[in-house]
Amino acid sequence: MADDELDRLFRALADATRRDIVRRTLVGSVSVSGLAADYAMSFAAVQKHVAVLESAGLVSKIPSGRERLVRAEPEQLARARRALAELEAIWRQRDIQLDAILAEPEE
Repeated sequence: MADDELDRLFRALADATRRDIVRRTLVGSVSVSGLAADYAMSFAAVQKHVAVLESAGLVSKIPSGRERLVRAEPEQLARARRALAELEAIWRQRDIQLDAILAEPEE
């Protein structure tokens, strides 16, 4: 995953409202107006949050009659998980190396 794509992804997930929108749309598709009804913000503000999530590939909007339904894109979440797992593997390897250095007898 390219750095700019990771930046967009984690920037989108940095906001609690956007994380909640992702959670809600993982369960099932929800209209933007349905999402907006549950937040103490304007419809336009919710639309902006959805646009950020869509730009990051975390959700997509699909037309359904006169509405646009928002649905989560689980594969993008899986990509984020894999990116974090790679970073964790690097960290764990450094931890193993440090343990090995500390275990060496002093000269």
